[in-house]
Amino acid sequence: MKEININRSKKEVVILFAGDSGDGIQFTGGQFTETVELFGNDISTFPNFPAEIRAPIGTEAGVSGFQLKFGSVEVFTPGDQYDVLVVMNAAALKVNLHNLRQGGVIVANISGFDSKNLKLAKYIDDENPLTNDSLENYEVHAIDISKLTKEALKDSGLSVKEIDRCKNMFVLGFIYWMFSQSPDNTIKFIQHKFKSKPEIADANTKALKTGYHYGETSETFTSRYEVKPAPLQKGKYRNISGNQATALGMVAAANHNNFELMYASYPITPASDILHELSKHKSFGVKTFQAEDEIAAVCAAIGASFGGSLAITGSSGPGIALKAEAMGLAVMLELPLIVVNVQRGGPSTGLPTKTEQADLLQMLYGRNGEAPMPVFAAASPKDCFDTIYEACRIAIEHMTPVVVLSDGYIANGAEPWRFPTSKDLKTITPRRPDKTDFLEDKFLPYERDEHEVRPWAVPGIKGFEHRLGGLEKELRTGNVSYNPENHQEMIRIREKKVNDIALDLPDQIIHRGNEGADLLVLGWGSTFGSIERAVKDLIEEGISVAHIHLRHINPFPKNLESLLRSFKRVIIPEMNRGQLSKLIRERFLIDAISVNKTKGIPFSVEEIKQAILKHQDHVSTSA
Repeated sequence: MKEININRSKKEVVILFAGDSGDGIQFTGGQFTETVELFGNDISTFPNFPAEIRAPIGTEAGVSGFQLKFGSVEVFTPGDQYDVLVVMNAAALKVNLHNLRQGGVIVANISGFDSKNLKLAKYIDDENPLTNDSLENYEVHAIDISKLTKEALKDSGLSVKEIDRCKNMFVLGFIYWMFSQSPDNTIKFIQHKFKSKPEIADANTKALKTGYHYGETSETFTSRYEVKPAPLQKGKYRNISGNQATALGMVAAANHNNFELMYASYPITPASDILHELSKHKSFGVKTFQAEDEIAAVCAAIGASFGGSLAITGSSGPGIALKAEAMGLAVMLELPLIVVNVQRGGPSTGLPTKTEQADLLQMLYGRNGEAPMPVFAAASPKDCFDTIYEACRIAIEHMTPVVVLSDGYIANGAEPWRFPTSKDLKTITPRRPDKTDFLEDKFLPYERDEHEVRPWAVPGIKGFEHRLGGLEKELRTGNVSYNPENHQEMIRIREKKVNDIALDLPDQIIHRGNEGADLLVLGWGSTFGSIERAVKDLIEEGISVAHIHLRHINPFPKNLESLLRSFKRVIIPEMNRGQLSKLIRERFLIDAISVNKTKGIPFSVEEIKQAILKHQDHVSTSA
C-alpha cells in the first residue's frame, strides 16, 4: 500500500473551482465551504459567474468560478492567488491560470481538453496545455473525471446526461480527500435534497465516494493536506451570505419589535436572493411581494409603511433608477422605508453578475429636488445583518427612508457568522402620536420633536385622520401649501432631520492602527477585507498606517472630521472613479487620494498594499 504524507504546515489555502455554468461549480464550492466551516476553519468565498442564463458552453465567456480561502487563522478575503485550481475544461484553465501561484496545483478534467473544447477555448492550433509542457511550473493532476464518473455509474440506470451531471461530485470527493475532510456532510445533504429521487441521490453519493477513494487508491498522489481549525470566538456559528444576512436582519428587526415585515421587489441580479430568502420565513409573518416592475415595488412598500408595517424594497442600480421618483415621495411623506441597493457594474444594464461600488452618488443625489436620505453601507456578508437592522431602527425612529448599500461581492460571498441572540438586539421605538401633536382637537401629522421627527400615525385610528401626497406640505398640518416661505422652511427641516441622525449614531472607530499614523486607508463597503488584511500585514512590517471603514456615509459620524485630520495622508480605495473621495473633499476640504478600480472584480490585498506603500513613501519623503 502506498504511503501518504499529510502536510499540516499550511495556515491558509485558496481554491478555485472553475468550469461551465452547467458543471455545478457553485454547488461544489458551496458544499466544500460548509464542510470546512463545520470542521472549524475560518473562510471567505467569492462566487463569480457569467451574466447569461445559458452562456456558450466550453467558451471563455461561459466560465463559472467559485473561489474560497479557508484557514486556521483569521481569514479576511477569498484570496489573491490560488493554491489549487480545479478546472473542468480548457476554457476554465485559460481564463484562470494567470492567477495560480507558481508551483500551485492544477486538477484538470481530461475530457474537457478534447479537440472540441480546445477549439472553443481558442487554443492556437488546438495545442493542449496538459501535454505541451506549458504547465511545467505547476503540479498538474490530469484526471479523466468524466470517464471515471461514467464507469462508476454505469449500472445506475441514469441517462448519459444525468451521469455527466454527477462529475462535479467526483471532483468534490477528490478535493475532500486532498484536504483531509470527510464527505459525510455532503452525503447527508445529497440524501435530503434528493429524497424524492433516490436514484439521483445514490448516483451523486457514489460519484462523491468514488472521487474520494480515487485519491486513496491512485498511485499518483503521495501527499495530502490538513488545515487545522481556526481559533474563532466561542459561540454558535452558521455560514451566511450577504443577501441571506440582509434578509435575516430584516426579519429580526420586524420580529423583535412586533412589526409586520413587507418586502416588495422586482427580480434583478444580484439582489433577487433577498426576496428568495425572505419567502422562506412566512412563519414569522413576513409578507413578500414580487411586483410587476420596480416602480410598483417601491410604491407598494410605501403603502405598507403608511399602513404601519416595516416596509422594505430592494434592487440594484438600474432598478433604483426607476424607483427614484417614488423614493422622493417617501422623503416628502416622511415615512419609514428601507431601500436596499445591491450594486453591480454599470451604467445601464452593465455587468449584472460583477461587482462595483459606483452607485454611491446615485443614492445620495439621484432624485429630483432637495431629497436627502441617510445612506449606510455594509462591509462584509455578516455585517449586512447589523447594517440592515440599524437602518430599520433609524428609519422608524427618525421617520425617514434609509438607503442600505451592498454589492455583488458581499451579496454572494459567504463567511462564518456568530449570530446574535434576542437579547443582543436593540429595541426600536417609533414616535407614536400623543396629545402634544394636537392643536385643540385637530391632529397635526407634521408636528415634530427636537430632531424634526413627526409622529407615525397609522390609518384606522379615530382622531388621527390625515392626508398624504407628493405636493409640498404646510409646516404642521400637512395641508397642501405653495407658500414660498413654507417650502423653504420644509426643505430646511427635512435636511436637518437627516443631519440630526448623526447624534444617534456611534462615534467612528479606527478598525486597525492608531490615530495620527502617517497614512490612513479610508474605506466603505466591500473593500473591508482587502484593506484590513493589507493594513494588518504592513503594520506588522513596521509601516505607520491605519484603517477606518465607514458604515454611515450620510450623515457622516460626528467625530469623523477630527479623526481624518489626525493623519498626514488619506487614501480611499473604491471600486468606482472616486465617489467617496469627492464627498470627503467637498465636506471636509481634505486632500484625499483616490485609488480606483472598475474591472468588475474586488481589490486584491496586494493592490491595496502597493497603493499604501506608494503613498506612504511620499509621506516619509516629504516629512
